[in-house]
Amino acid sequence: MKLEAVIFDLDGVITDTAEYHYVAWKQLGESIGIPFDRDFNETLKGISRGESLERILRLGGKENDYTEEEKAELARQKNEHYVSLLVNLTPADTYPGIVSLLTDLNAQGIPAVIASASKNAPQILRSLEIDNLFRYVVHPDSVKRGKPAPDLFLRGAEEVGANPEHCVGIEDATAGVEAIKAAGMKAVGIGEAEALKAAGADIVLPNTSGLNVDLLNSLL
Repeated sequence: MKLEAVIFDLDGVITDTAEYHYVAWKQLGESIGIPFDRDFNETLKGISRGESLERILRLGGKENDYTEEEKAELARQKNEHYVSLLVNLTPADTYPGIVSLLTDLNAQGIPAVIASASKNAPQILRSLEIDNLFRYVVHPDSVKRGKPAPDLFLRGAEEVGANPEHCVGIEDATAGVEAIKAAGMKAVGIGEAEALKAAGADIVLPNTSGLNVDLLNSLL
């Protein structure tokens, strides 16, 4: 079976802007009287901005205190702060092994795709100077459901004409691994083995330095 596409999550796989998300969400939470810690922040990984806000509001028992318009404004404020922090990103922030993997995929004509919940993915890829190595970036607004539903990964495969069964997805979050498997793809987990294996990952690596085309092909 030939590898037809590799579909990547962004945060925790290509680079790490999780700290920027944490800083921005934490400031917003404190501004509305809902402080939270890093452990709670872990539950926000891999999900959309809107769902992250809903979880924070539920944490503080304030899920019914805001209109949809007010929630949209809170989400906008968080994103504005987060985007202001992205200016600190440079190519040196790309995770080990990623550029060589992307270069090899391009050399072999295998499309690389981003399937991220982040609406800021294009800006992040430009800051890392690797946007030219991706064939397509799925915009989260282009699908009905976010992770753990498979929509982002299925759209990524569709846009590059790949059969999902011939694709490999790479994720660091359990919701993302569940989405990959629901799409009928092979899943590579990056990070903590127990949780990612439980979510269905076919293989788990402690970090991205071990990623290569041969490994991905071996999963098919």
